[in-house]
Amino acid sequence: MALDGLVIHSIADELNSLLNGAKIDKIYQPEEDEILLQIRNNKVNYRLVLSASASNPRVYLAEDYKKNNPKKAPVFCMLLRKYVQGGVITNIEQVGFERILKISVESFDELKEKTIKDIYVEIMGRHSNIILVQRNENRIVDAAKRIPVSVSRVRQILPGQEYNLPPAQDKLNPLDSISLADFSNRIKSFEGPCFKSIYSEFLGISPSIAREICFRAGVEKSEPTSSLSDTDLKNLFNSFENLFKDIKEGNYSPCIILNEKIDKIVDFGCINMDMYHEFTTIHKESISAAIEDYYKTKDIKDRINQRASVMKKNISIKLERLIHKLEKLEKELEESENAEIFKIKGELITSYIYMIEKGMESVDVQNFYDPDYKTVTIALKKNLTPSENAQKYFKKYNKLKNAKIEITNQMAMTKEEIEYLENTILGIENCENLKELKDIREELVKTGYVKSQKKIGKKEIQPSTAPMEFKSSEGYQILVGKNNRQNDYLTLRLADNDDIWMHTKDIPGSHVIVKCAGHEPSDQTLFEAAVLAAYYSKARMSAKVPVDYTKRKNVKKPSGAKPGMVIYETNNTAYVTPTEEIVAQLKIK
Repeated sequence: MALDGLVIHSIADELNSLLNGAKIDKIYQPEEDEILLQIRNNKVNYRLVLSASASNPRVYLAEDYKKNNPKKAPVFCMLLRKYVQGGVITNIEQVGFERILKISVESFDELKEKTIKDIYVEIMGRHSNIILVQRNENRIVDAAKRIPVSVSRVRQILPGQEYNLPPAQDKLNPLDSISLADFSNRIKSFEGPCFKSIYSEFLGISPSIAREICFRAGVEKSEPTSSLSDTDLKNLFNSFENLFKDIKEGNYSPCIILNEKIDKIVDFGCINMDMYHEFTTIHKESISAAIEDYYKTKDIKDRINQRASVMKKNISIKLERLIHKLEKLEKELEESENAEIFKIKGELITSYIYMIEKGMESVDVQNFYDPDYKTVTIALKKNLTPSENAQKYFKKYNKLKNAKIEITNQMAMTKEEIEYLENTILGIENCENLKELKDIREELVKTGYVKSQKKIGKKEIQPSTAPMEFKSSEGYQILVGKNNRQNDYLTLRLADNDDIWMHTKDIPGSHVIVKCAGHEPSDQTLFEAAVLAAYYSKARMSAKVPVDYTKRKNVKKPSGAKPGMVIYETNNTAYVTPTEEIVAQLKIK
C-alpha cells in the first residue's frame, strides 16, 4: 500500500492526539528531502520524520532512526530552525482527503509577536515536497524542493509566492455522504477493471485498498465494470461504505503483511487487509510503527541506489566499451586464424608470377596446396608489381601470426576486466548500507576506475563491513561475500584450508564459504550453500545454475589480480535453482 488518503488520515489522527500542544525542540535535515523534528510533549520525546523522497515519501513517528546529520545544516533546515524551532504545534490535519498533511506551528517572529506557520507535507511521488507557509499572508517561506516555472508552468513553489494546493481531481471524497446511485454511476462510467474504477473515481484510495474493497465484496477485482450486475454493485457499495465508516469513526487497525516463506514485508495498512489471508498479518500499536517497519529497508536500498547511480553509470559505460573491445578482438582473432591463407596466396603469386602483370586486379590460378587442385581467385593491387603483391600477402601473414599471441593475451585481460566490473555492479546491488557502498568506492579508487581527491594507501585493509552469515539445516556456518573486498577477505583470510569454497561457474557472483570445522558436510549442506551462491549471483532469476565447489586450499589468487578475482582447480559442479524461500530459511535471524 502507498501512503494513500486512508493512511494519511490515520497518521493525522495519531499525530494530532500525541503532538497537539507539543514543543519543537530541534530540527535536522539528514537528507536533502527529509526533515527530522525532535518534539517534546507531556514529558515524552518524539521524533517526527517528514520525507519528500521521490520513491518513498512518508510521515511518521520514528522509534529507530539512525541517520547522520551533515556537519553544515542545509539552507532549508536553517530556515525551519529560524521560524518554527521552539514553536508549539497547534494542529495536525489532513487537507481534504488528499495525500497532504498540514502541521500548524505557533511561534514568535522577529518582533516577538505570535505568528502561525503551516508546514505542508505533500505526498505525491516524485512531486512530493515539504513547504513552509506564512499563515496570515498564505505566502511560501521556502520549500525542500523549489519548483520554478522552468520545471512546472502549472504550479511554482518559490519563496514569496502564494501557496496554492495542487490542482483538484475530478473524484468523489469517500468521507462525504455517497448514495448507492452515485457510487454505481461512477463505477459504470469507467471503462476497465472493477478495482481500477474504484481508485480512479474516488479520492485518496490506492490500488491496494481498491482490491481489498473488491475482495470483501466477493467481486473479482479484474471484472470489467460493464459486466457488473446490480448485486455486484450493491456488494461493492456496502464494502466501500463499511470500510469508510470505520475510517470516519477512527477505527484503525495498523498492520504489516509478512510473507514468512521469504521473510519479506509484502504490504502495510491502517485497516485489516483480508485479501492477504494466505500471508501473516502482524498488528502494530500505531500506524507510525507499521510505516517505519515497511520503509526501513526499502528506503535504505533506494538511497543507496541513488547515491550509487553515478558510480554504476560510469562502470556500465566502461563495461560497454570493454564488451565492444572484446567483440572487436574476437573478429581480429578469427582473422588471425586465417593467416595461413595469406601465406598460400603469396606463394601462389610467386609460383605463377609469369602469368601476372602490373595493372591486373586479380588472377585465377590452380591451388597446388589443395588436394583437388581447385582454381582460386587472388585479388591484386593494380599499382603494385607481381613481386610487391606477393610481399603484401607475406607481410599480412606475418602480422596476423604475431598478432594472434597478442590478441589472445588482450582477450584474456579484457575478459578478466569485464568479470571484475560485472562483479562490482553485483556488489553495488547487494549493498545493504552506506558503509558497504563506501567499501566498493574505495576499491574502485584504488583500481583506478573512480577518481578521488583523497589519497588512499596501497595497503589492503579489512573491509569495514562483514559478509552475510547463514546456517545450514544441519548447523554448518555459511558465509557469503557481498562485494569484491569482502570476497577476498572471506576466501583468503577467514576461510580455513579444509573449508568448502563455492562460486557460480563463469557467472559473476559472491564467494561462498562453508565452515567445516574438521567435519565433512553432507550433500544437503552443499546443496543449500550452492543455492546461496546462485542466489547472490547474476543468475539469481535463472534455473539450473552451475556452481563450482572445492576445498579452499585449491583456490589461489594470481599475483596482481583484481579484488575478488581467483583461480581454482580440482572442483566439482552442482546445478541448482535459487529460491527466496530457501535463502530466508537459512538466514540467521
